[in-house]
Amino acid sequence: MALKNVRLEVMQFLEKDISSLMDKYLLPIENIWQPTDFLPNSEKDTFFEEIKEIQELSKELPYDFWVVLVGDMITEEALPTYESWLMEVEGVDQVKNGGNGWSKWVKHWTAEENRHGDVLNKYLYLSGRVNMKEIEKTTQYLIADGFDIGTDRDPYKNFVYTSFQELATYISHNRVAKIARKSGNKALGKMCQIISGDEMRHHHAYSEFVERIFKVDPSEMMLAFHYMMKQKITMPAHFLRESGNAISTAFEEFSNTAQRIGVYTSTDYVDILQKLIDRWEIDKITNLTDEAEKARDYLMKLPARMYRLSDRIKIPENSYQFKWVQPAVSK
Repeated sequence: MALKNVRLEVMQFLEKDISSLMDKYLLPIENIWQPTDFLPNSEKDTFFEEIKEIQELSKELPYDFWVVLVGDMITEEALPTYESWLMEVEGVDQVKNGGNGWSKWVKHWTAEENRHGDVLNKYLYLSGRVNMKEIEKTTQYLIADGFDIGTDRDPYKNFVYTSFQELATYISHNRVAKIARKSGNKALGKMCQIISGDEMRHHHAYSEFVERIFKVDPSEMMLAFHYMMKQKITMPAHFLRESGNAISTAFEEFSNTAQRIGVYTSTDYVDILQKLIDRWEIDKITNLTDEAEKARDYLMKLPARMYRLSDRIKIPENSYQFKWVQPAVSK
């Protein structure tokens, strides 16, 4: 049987449990936080005072911090790209009989993730520290340019990607939260912290999808994991650009900024790989083909090799001047 057909059968087999997995990993809309929980209330007389407080606190945070927060927000705002990609994955059907369980998952996951970009966008707008017009152009470019994460329509590869990427976004938002709190901006810190909590829940969900696939199709799941790590995980914002510039020209400088302030580093990348290897216990998986055994050997040795490489990476000390963020005002 063709690999594509086997993957479709596995997705159909796993779909029977999708409702219970949604109950486990996604929160009811009536109970989950909304962006307005963290923003000034425009219906209250204190609205402008609260905005002034945000702007005063924003002055205490450094330039590189704002670059990272903007990049994180733009990445979250490009959600239409991610939803449309996942809707094309083999086994996901949003048409037949009103959509299957997998398309229901994608829509509800998207609805949760959508709140992240909303709250960060509004906060940045109120902060007075960023050029929203330039940010909006970059966001539109990123959605229009789309992305190619090297997974095709293969659910196995896509679930490796989402397992990895959700944990990466958890790390980024969590570190931003710590920097904000350290500067005295408790409200921004709490906001980013709760976003990171969502990302961790979603990471656990996609990781469980992979765990379940390993139980029914271990060799092909191992080969998919191997494929994704050998080609390296592409960040969702890898096509990032500023207005007037070519596609992908802003991503390296954004990545350098995140590394410079310790929000997301090359070491974090390897840490995530090791966590996935441990989480899925790939060293204990049995009944593998010879090819899958070789793939496992490669994966088990990969973190040590990548740690050595990450130690050699040198990050520029000087900040790149993005159009998104106003230069810090010297005191």
